[in-house]
Amino acid sequence: MGDLSKFQRPRFARAYERMIAESERSGTAEHRQRLLAGLAGRVVEIGAGNGMNFRHYPPEVREVVAVEPEDLLRSAAERAAGGAPVPVRVVAGHGGALPVEDGGFDAAVVSLVLCSVPDQAAALAEVCRVLRPGGELRFYEHVRSRGPALGVLQDLVTPLWRVVAGGCRPNRDTARAIRESGLVIEEHTRFSHKPVPSTPALPHILGRARKPDA
Repeated sequence: MGDLSKFQRPRFARAYERMIAESERSGTAEHRQRLLAGLAGRVVEIGAGNGMNFRHYPPEVREVVAVEPEDLLRSAAERAAGGAPVPVRVVAGHGGALPVEDGGFDAAVVSLVLCSVPDQAAALAEVCRVLRPGGELRFYEHVRSRGPALGVLQDLVTPLWRVVAGGCRPNRDTARAIRESGLVIEEHTRFSHKPVPSTPALPHILGRARKPDA
C-alpha cells in the first residue's frame, strides 16, 4: 500500500462530500450512469472518493475493487459499498501504485480523479498494467478548455486551486495523456458541465479507451 500520509486532506474531504452531494443533483449522477453503462466482469476503480459511482454499476459487473487513499473518503466509500448492487471491495492505495495484480481486470474506471493524481503518466501506466489485453478504461474528467481565455484563466488559477482543492489541476489535457499512455481512445464526448451553482461551467470529457490486445 505504501505511505498514504501525503494524501490525507480531512478538511477537503469533508467539503468534498458536501459539494459532491449537490453536484449529483446537478447532473453528475447522469454522467456517472453513462460512464459505467455496459461494464461487465472485474473492475478496478481508481480514486473512488466516497463511493458515488457504486450504485451505478450494472449487474454484469462481477466485482469492483475500489482504491482510495484518503482515510475519511475511504470510510465513506466502505459505507456506500454496503448498499451497492454489485460486490464492491474498498482498499487503501493510490493511483501511482495500485495494490492489485497485473492483468487482472476487464475494466478500469476513473472519474474526476485524473485531475488530482500527482503524476498522470504514472497513474495511466498503472491502468495499463492492471488491465487484461483488450481491457478498457472508462473516464469522466474535467479538463483544460480549448478556448484561449478560459484556458489561460485555468492556467493562472491552478497553483492556488491545487492547494485549496485537494491537489486538483483544472488545466490538464487528460485526453492527450490517455493517448500517450498507449491506450486507444475509442469514443469520447466533450461537453460543458456546471457541477454546482457557485462554480463556472467547465469542460469535461467522458468516454472509453482500450488496451491493445498485443
